This record gives sequence, structure tokens and C-alpha cells, in this order.
Amino acid sequence: MAGTATTNVVQAAYIVSAVLFVLSLAGLSKHEKAKEGNAFGVTGMVIALLATIWLAVSQAHNGIVTLLLILVAMAIGGSIGLWRARVVEMTQMPELVAMLHSFVGLAAVLVGFNSFGESSEFTGGLTVHLVEVFLGVFIGAVTFTGSIVAFLKLSARIKSSPLMLPARHWLNLLAVIVSLVLLVVFVQTHALWPLALMTVVALAFGWHLVASIGGGDMPVVVSMLNSYSGWAAAAAGFMLGNDLLIVTGALVGSSGAILSYIMCKAMNRSFISVIAGGFGQEVSLGDDKDYGEHRETNAEDVAELLKDAKSVVITPGYGMAVAQAQYPVAELTSQLRKRGIDVRFGIHPVAGRLPGHMNVLLAEAKVPYDIVEEMDEINDDFPDTDVVLVIGANDTVNPAASEEPTSPIAGMPVLEVWKAKDVVVFKRSMATGYAGVQNPLFFKDNSQMLFGDAKERVEDIIKAL
Repeated sequence: MAGTATTNVVQAAYIVSAVLFVLSLAGLSKHEKAKEGNAFGVTGMVIALLATIWLAVSQAHNGIVTLLLILVAMAIGGSIGLWRARVVEMTQMPELVAMLHSFVGLAAVLVGFNSFGESSEFTGGLTVHLVEVFLGVFIGAVTFTGSIVAFLKLSARIKSSPLMLPARHWLNLLAVIVSLVLLVVFVQTHALWPLALMTVVALAFGWHLVASIGGGDMPVVVSMLNSYSGWAAAAAGFMLGNDLLIVTGALVGSSGAILSYIMCKAMNRSFISVIAGGFGQEVSLGDDKDYGEHRETNAEDVAELLKDAKSVVITPGYGMAVAQAQYPVAELTSQLRKRGIDVRFGIHPVAGRLPGHMNVLLAEAKVPYDIVEEMDEINDDFPDTDVVLVIGANDTVNPAASEEPTSPIAGMPVLEVWKAKDVVVFKRSMATGYAGVQNPLFFKDNSQMLFGDAKERVEDIIKAL
């Protein structure tokens, strides 16, 4: 009776946690409610952890030892998490997220092998359970190595260019076919070797899947890996018989897939190609094309340009994050608005190297939410804009996407900043962006280049104002 009561209380706690997770996603979908959504998520996770620990201790042969082992594991993991959260820079968030995804994948693999080891104790449908184990390990292994490659690319530990192996699509297809054959063998024989062999194949498959994608497409890849990690968690939930883990994994998996689809539309990419890891390509077009000469400017001249402007749009990119320029940018925004100048921000869906990267930076610097607009909201307003400040952005403001059909980014929707009266581009040099494509914007008649550290140049403009 006591056991039944405990199970009922835990299931009720799981329902509350699931509702809080849904509310968390709803809150995180809007800037104004992001903190509230985060609080819902944290609360739901605390309830879920406490309920799960209680259930594990109550069902254990030695509850005290089980509780101590759980607390020790949580203390170690929590300490590492707190340490990383305190020292990580905002520019390192994309690779940190990728690495966290790899942990979810590894956990699914370990849970799968452990669950297979206990298959003899399984009282339900054994065939169904073995399929759950196999798929859970497969998804987990792909997520694990794929996330590691994403981490290495985003942190510049390996080259961001795509790995172009001969017949790479056929290699991916072969890995899937071999895995399906091993699934049949595994279910029929109940042997360990098909599961182990599939794990090796899946690890190689995950590595090649992401390695085949170029660095310019990493924001979409990170989002897709987020989806994979969710499905890996859901698979682990099936193996463990944990309903909340299934629900949570499904929420993460589906929301990550939806975000990836939205980002693919924003980049004019095929969603299927993302899943298949097939749209990476070597990009060098534009490096040897003569676009003419660029014009340089200085902080004082930019300040004069801004003084006479009635409307200003700021389009930030990863370079702003690297320079930690969001705080002086927020101060510049405040100064201009005090002068009666209409200032807004234009955010491309894949600005930075993580979805929402720029929004978080601007929120951190206390930039008002109501002046931060998405690409679709602001693109039609550029012809009526006096000055556009492009701070650390490159590929997301590249007119080659619409003007050069042979460009590797042709068809990708971008912020059409070149339609404004004047454009000032903040860059350290004339180097190409992360996608490796030259930007004709730098050479247009209405564009000027302001070279140097973005934070220092913005501070210089503020002084000049």
C-alpha cells in the first residue's frame, strides 16, 4: 500500500512538472516572459528530481546507500555545472550548448546498455523493449559524436569547413541500412554484439553527419542537435519506464525540430538536408572577384552622420559578442534616443552562432525589448532608414544572397541593409565571414568601413557625440 501511495504521489509530481515545462517553453517564446519561463522550467525540474529521488530511494534495497550515491553524483555534476556557468563567456555559449547535448547522447547510450543488461528481468513485451534499447542507443550515439564535432567547430579546435568525403551521402545511407539490419539481428538473437556493432556505426555516422556541414550552417546544426538530444532523452524514458522523461524529451525534440525548420526557412535551406547532413559545401566564391575599393571612416565622422539622422537601425552579429560591445551599444542607443532619433535593432534568425544569441546579449545590456525586431519585421523599413550600423555581422547582411545566383548563399534571406541611405560596417578587417563568402556590401557606394575593436569604436562614437 505504501509503495502504491508513493508511486501515485510521484506520478502527480510528474504531471505538475510536465505542465511547468510546457509553461516554460511558452514563456521562453517571448522576450518579456523569458525570465518567467526560465523560472517555470527550473521549478519543474526541481520537483521532478525530488520525486525521482524519493521513488528511487523507496524502491531500493538499501535506501540510505542509494540516497548517498545519488547525492554524491549530483554534487559532482552540480559543482561542474556551476563552475562552467560562472566562467563561460557569452561568446562560448554555442559550443557549451553543443557539449551539453553530447552529455545527453552519452547518457542515452549508457542507459541503453544498462537496460539491455537487465532485459532478463523485464516482464513486458521483450521485443518492444529491445527495439527501444536499440533506437535509444542509436539516437544517443549519433547525438554524442555529432555534438562533439559541433563543439570542436564552434570553438575553432578544428576547421569549420565541411568534410567532403567521396560518396558521403552513400556512406550515410549505408550506415542507416547496416543499423537496420543489425536491429533485426538484435531482436532475433538477443545478443550483445549487434548492439555493440551498431553503436560503433552510429558513433561514426554522427561524427560524419556533422563534419559534412560547413561552419556557416552551425546555428541550424546546434538547433537540430538539440532536437536529437530530446529524442535521445525520450528514448531513455521508454527504456527506464519514466513517463516524465518521455514527455520532457518529446517537448525538447519537437521544439528543437520546429526551431530548426524555422531557421532552415530563414537560411533557404532544405530541412531534410539538415537531418541528412548533406548541405555542407566548400565555399570560396567571391574571394577573387573584384568588387572595387572600399571606403574607410572614423568615429568622429560616424558621430556626425548619426547626429543628422532621424532613423537608425543597428544589426549586430557574432563580432559584437566577441568584442563584448553590447554594453556600449546599449549606451549609444540611449544617447541617440535622448536626441529624438528613432533607433531600432534588426536581428537575423541565425545572427551569432546560436538561435537567440543576439537577443540574449541585448537583453543582458538592458536594451528595451520593444525596439528589437526580427528580420521580417524590419526589412521593408531599410529604404526609409538614414543610417544602418552593422556591428560584427557579415553573412546575414550579404547582398550576394539576392544579387548573385551562383553564390553559395544564394537565396538565403538576409537583412537588406544596403537599401538604407548610409551604412557603416564595424569590422576588424576585410576578412570574409564565418561562411567564407566575400561581402559586396563593403564595396557599395553608400557603405563605409569602421575598422578596429567594435567595443572601442562604439565608445569613441559616444565620446564624439
